[in-house]
Amino acid sequence: MIKHIVMWTIREGETTRIKYERMAEVKARLVALKDKIREICSLEVNFNSPSASGDNYDVVLIAEFNSWADLEAYQKHPDHIEVAEYLKNVRQNKAAIDFDISSSSST
Repeated sequence: MIKHIVMWTIREGETTRIKYERMAEVKARLVALKDKIREICSLEVNFNSPSASGDNYDVVLIAEFNSWADLEAYQKHPDHIEVAEYLKNVRQNKAAIDFDISSSSST
């Protein structure tokens, strides 16, 4: 099982409300991918606590796939590409990690 985690900071708007509207739009677009891309086993999107400060990220995506090939198919899917293009316009920073949880070990 492959876990795909991506985090973004969303650009500030003219008002705080604009930033939260952008975050809500990001979440809606990402959650909609679950019904459009069959390779997704699970997908969740969450926001950071409003009381978080400093260099924290605003939005996190946690998705699971059965294989690296399924993750690649997801990343090349036209609906994913469309969401990624939207995110490029509203994000400030991005961090991502992909790993195989079936071969992970606790240390």
